[in-house]
Amino acid sequence: MNQQDCLRRFIFEQHNVRGEWVRLQDSLQQAKQHQVLVNPEVDSQLGQALAAVALLSATIKFSGSLIMQVQGTGELTALVAQATNDQKIRGLVRSEAVVTKTNLKEMIGESGRLVLTVESENGERYQGIVGVEENNLADVLKTYFVQSEQLDTRLWLFANQTHAAGLFIQELPGDKKDKLDWERIEMLANTVTADELLSLDCETLLHRLFNEEQVRIYEPDPVVFHCGCSRQKIAETLAALGRVELEDILKERPEVEVDCQFCGAQHRFDKVDVENLLTNPAGEVTPESSTLH
Repeated sequence: MNQQDCLRRFIFEQHNVRGEWVRLQDSLQQAKQHQVLVNPEVDSQLGQALAAVALLSATIKFSGSLIMQVQGTGELTALVAQATNDQKIRGLVRSEAVVTKTNLKEMIGESGRLVLTVESENGERYQGIVGVEENNLADVLKTYFVQSEQLDTRLWLFANQTHAAGLFIQELPGDKKDKLDWERIEMLANTVTADELLSLDCETLLHRLFNEEQVRIYEPDPVVFHCGCSRQKIAETLAALGRVELEDILKERPEVEVDCQFCGAQHRFDKVDVENLLTNPAGEVTPESSTLH
């Protein structure tokens, strides 16, 4: 079975280790269509980031979302990927017109950092930060888990122009004797190749990697591209700018125009709209007929 745009969880029946597998195709293309990808290396970084957040979002124990941001001063100026607990993904990338570097550390430049933010729908928020000291995103995330979690965790991430895929394994709490089991499973997983992860279905891949282990694979969860931007949310952001700044914009143009960087939707607010959102910031925003996609 050639599985696309889905995530599958699995556990090792006899060991305290769990895992996840994901492969993106249509959701990847939809996420990329509004981004400027100046070369295959930048394209690959966005694909890997989307696969990573899909995997990590499956660890969220509540309704909410996970946002991963990679920031720096290099040729790659921003890499952002977001996924909800039910695997709705979106992402964006910002880079110089010409990118000459080929790995994440060099692209992101000096003082690079990765910021992971987990937000629940009830407003709870957790954020962790780690420096970008490794050459690829999977190894940066490994360092993040070493610093922030007590459980060994590894990811393998690959992407090309058509697909992105990822493998995730994590040690579960157990006895010290389980460490040898973890080390063996990690060693076996580390033999995975880009071609295998990008082309094989979950069952075939796991059998190839762990054919002597008892692995239980759960039913697939679909992964879809979805942008949660809305006129209401943008209005709330504009209201936070304040009257003076919004009125200064309207002195120069007839409308305040806001483009969503994730999906390309365009939202326009004229003078009446702006006055309404300033005088009643908590109120419902009237729809507009000129919202463009």
